[in-house]
Amino acid sequence: MRFKKTLLSLLISQSLAVFADDGQIKISQEQIDNLGIQVGGISKSNQTPLFYAPATVVVPANHELLISSTQPGLVVKLAANIGDQVEKGQILAQLNSPELVNLQREYLNASSELSLSTQEYQRDQKLLQEGVIAERRWQETQTIHNSKSAQLDTAKQLLVMAGMSAGEIKTLAQTRQLTSQLNIRAPISGVILERSVTLGSRLDLQAPLYRIADLSELWLEINLPQERLNTINVGDTVKLENSTSTAKIKLLGQSVDHANQTVLARAVLNDKNASLRSGQHLNVQIMQNSAQNGFSVANTAIAQNQGHQYIFVRNAEGFEVREINVTGRQNTESQISGNLSGDEQIATKGAVALKANWLGLGGDE
Repeated sequence: MRFKKTLLSLLISQSLAVFADDGQIKISQEQIDNLGIQVGGISKSNQTPLFYAPATVVVPANHELLISSTQPGLVVKLAANIGDQVEKGQILAQLNSPELVNLQREYLNASSELSLSTQEYQRDQKLLQEGVIAERRWQETQTIHNSKSAQLDTAKQLLVMAGMSAGEIKTLAQTRQLTSQLNIRAPISGVILERSVTLGSRLDLQAPLYRIADLSELWLEINLPQERLNTINVGDTVKLENSTSTAKIKLLGQSVDHANQTVLARAVLNDKNASLRSGQHLNVQIMQNSAQNGFSVANTAIAQNQGHQYIFVRNAEGFEVREINVTGRQNTESQISGNLSGDEQIATKGAVALKANWLGLGGDE
């Protein structure tokens, strides 16, 4: 009642000459400005909101890796913490590993043996060309050389598997200096989600150190009520509550959770949202693609009267009162249908004042 009296006083103070006739509100531009009425367009929308459901943000399995110790050793340095953004090849930790020294020694021995074998190979090749040695001896020399080469390749591969980079192996071959320091590097660029060790820990082979994930793509795992499955299709849009981000349903599960009778749906986010976190719980709204064209308008553009909804379409004389159907709501916007082309300009703010004039201040708010 107080609101109506305030609005009545405002209308009287503005000396409005406004009246309604067959759904037409005649009002001048000056009166529109004085009432603070704002006009804007409507957006076409072919999606209908269905219902809200709980969801969890997850990282795709192929975007997540577990980093483990490639050799037994003592953790002497941890260079990354939970939440850090790291680049591929960046050192995450350092181990003191005596086993690494043995692998390096075997590599250097294999390198020396191949070097000697190469000299014999080159010598016998020349002697064969000069006819000094028999073909059989040349074949034996080739076999020995190939075996030594394979041994070096194996020793080098073991160093790679142990975690040494190509540059570190090259330096070892040049300097022939052994080291027990093993660098654990990031296999991909991503974010550290979990750290499993502390400084000074003694690790066995394949002991977990870090869990890292590439967050360039995130999924939503949505718990859908089984009774609503017949209204949902792969390809339907999912809107996040209190966010402009959307996702698209890519999978509908084939089993029902016996505890809560829901079906798991997977949706892929269409854009990267820095505010989302792996493991985060949120509410989403399922939007169904509709064959009928609808429209999206601000909630403030809609007026109600006796169970019906209306918007006010701008024309030369003021505003036309046009009835619409509200098919759904999403945050500050509503999806509507009705006799609209999509080119209309409507009152996006000040619909209450227009409604008051249309009803002679007698309608329900």
